[in-house]
Amino acid sequence: MGFRDECGVAGIYGAENASPLCYFALTALQHRGQESAGIAVSSGEKIILKKAAGLVGDVFTASDFEKLKGSIAVAHVRYATAGGRTIENAQPFVNSFKMGSIALAHNGQLVNHGELRAMLEDQGYTFSSSGDSEVILKLIVRKFIENGGKPGSASETDRREMRSRFIQAVIQTVSMIKGSFALCIMTEDILIGVRDPNGIRPLCLGRLGGKLEGQRSSGEGEAENAAGACSGGEASPAYILASESCAIDAVNGEFVRDIKSGEVVVIDCDGLRSYAAEVPVKKQTCIFEYVYFARPDSVIDRIPVQEARYRMGQALAMESPADADCVVGVPDSGIGAAMGYARASGLPYVTGIIKNKYIGRTFIAPTQKERENMVFVKLNAIKSDLNGKRVVVIDDSIVRGTTSRRLVQILRRAGAKEVHFRVSSPPVKFPCHLGIDTPSKNELISSTHELEEIRVEIGADSLAFISLEGMRKALGESGFCEGCFTGGYPV
Repeated sequence: MGFRDECGVAGIYGAENASPLCYFALTALQHRGQESAGIAVSSGEKIILKKAAGLVGDVFTASDFEKLKGSIAVAHVRYATAGGRTIENAQPFVNSFKMGSIALAHNGQLVNHGELRAMLEDQGYTFSSSGDSEVILKLIVRKFIENGGKPGSASETDRREMRSRFIQAVIQTVSMIKGSFALCIMTEDILIGVRDPNGIRPLCLGRLGGKLEGQRSSGEGEAENAAGACSGGEASPAYILASESCAIDAVNGEFVRDIKSGEVVVIDCDGLRSYAAEVPVKKQTCIFEYVYFARPDSVIDRIPVQEARYRMGQALAMESPADADCVVGVPDSGIGAAMGYARASGLPYVTGIIKNKYIGRTFIAPTQKERENMVFVKLNAIKSDLNGKRVVVIDDSIVRGTTSRRLVQILRRAGAKEVHFRVSSPPVKFPCHLGIDTPSKNELISSTHELEEIRVEIGADSLAFISLEGMRKALGESGFCEGCFTGGYPV
């Protein structure tokens, strides 16, 4: 119907019950992917994996956590970007070889995964999936072996050396891959978080217990926490990595900060350290995180998502007022903008539209006609709010236009005398190549139709989009990927 959600990743280090915490984190990130879910956990000696198609609550049962024992875990909820919608492409991916095991969860999309995959296949590497995430995993393995990685030893000195070589393998891999990526990577005794050099996909850090002890410098990276020791001494605090801060809240954690663009964060028994990737860095966070993808209770790169949506609605009201009686928002991501529009315009905000919380994803219907009609099942209007009124309806975007047309029909059926459609993002004219599943360019209605043509197509009395400048002003800063609006991409 429109933009498809991305993926969500999480990682836990140092918690006695890492896998149940990952379960709660994934549940908070369920909006980012509903096709499959998985958790990989380390007992300190081996990595155990459970993943399957379906929602988080359907994939995992209480008995699973009796087997998924360990203090380090990575987890994933998926919506397909590169690779098909099959269980083979479900994450995390785990690679076991003579030097140990590695698990990886990836949100994003590589633009050079085809050539990297071909290179690895020429060198004898095999793949169990068709996606790009496994390419990252194999590259790390390759670099680790090239760096002199070898089977583990009882010696703590040897284990430290292997951890150092593994960290370098990750940093070297980051310099080879291009595109968008937020990664959670683990071995039997280490957790690593990585954010792409443009910070396109979000990733943040939280603390689950203990106290940050200030900062110190290490030989290879900036240390944020000196607590803990690999052999004896006080244990390090437990940490969580997650795509959004709402997942940290879900496990009763404390938000620490966003992972920086191009940053590699390492958490092990020495504490937490930060390394800069060996690539140019320029922050360009996906602007649609604030429009649609992220939960309203999340904060991404210091910007509260709900506040951003509220300000977008205010800007939209200033740019495109309407002579109307009330304002309604399309659940869920249009509600914040509708509240902002109502406040700025002086019009009353009414609920107007109700969402069926139990409906499945609209794309599961077998035909396009049935997918379009699923809107009537998913959304309905409250007649007592709308009957006989001139209504301003706020939605986050118009992609194909089919959902917008159905929305107008729903509002008119409830007795709306006029329907003025307002959109809290600029016209989407270009597909995304960096981790969001979008229609092709010729399927995007704003790419093939002028404003008045779109208004006629969806059946509204008036139509307006927020300007790109107004949107930037609402966000309060620059540095975003705006490729879906302008056709200019960071990569």
